[in-house]
Amino acid sequence: MAKFSIIPKEEKFFDLIEVSAANMVKAAEALKDLVENWGEIHEKVLKIVELEHAGDSVTHQIIAMLHRSFVTPFDREDIALLAHSMDDVVDFIHSAADYMLLYKVGQPGGRVRELAGIILEATKEVAAAAPKLRQKAGLKQLLEHCIEINRLENLADQAYRSALVELFEEYDMVDIIKWREIYDSMESATDRCEDVANVFEGVALKNA
Repeated sequence: MAKFSIIPKEEKFFDLIEVSAANMVKAAEALKDLVENWGEIHEKVLKIVELEHAGDSVTHQIIAMLHRSFVTPFDREDIALLAHSMDDVVDFIHSAADYMLLYKVGQPGGRVRELAGIILEATKEVAAAAPKLRQKAGLKQLLEHCIEINRLENLADQAYRSALVELFEEYDMVDIIKWREIYDSMESATDRCEDVANVFEGVALKNA
């Protein structure tokens, strides 16, 4: 017997987008805990790996629904880009944490903690913005979150540049290579948050 859902497909899209956004926050919280409470590295990275797998699963569900749906709450291309961009944020968080484990780095310094804090704030903005996609009345408020995400991404760029300067001043070449990979992944996570904000902004302007 075929199974039918009483939940409209449009609502399912919104539900999954919000689940993905919440998963981003959890991954960012786990990264911040890793760098601020240095210890039990393997276990903490494993938690981030599990969150990365959970994010992949939600992304696959969104894309599968796109293929099955004739009607979507907003442009298919925007939904796909949004899903992949949110997934990428978690992927880069995972990459940063994984490099810390694989490279056996020492306790992270202030710039790493600064970037982890910015990533967390940016993901929280995404999670706060996502529910406002559901109704036209919330689209104007969506733009406010986009502005804040862009501001945080600019802060991350500044922290990243300062981190690189400090690396070359204070570390040997081996450590420079290790930390450069970590910084690149963390900065890329904020870039993808900005990509999410750009999709939000496009949806708001198209549908306001």
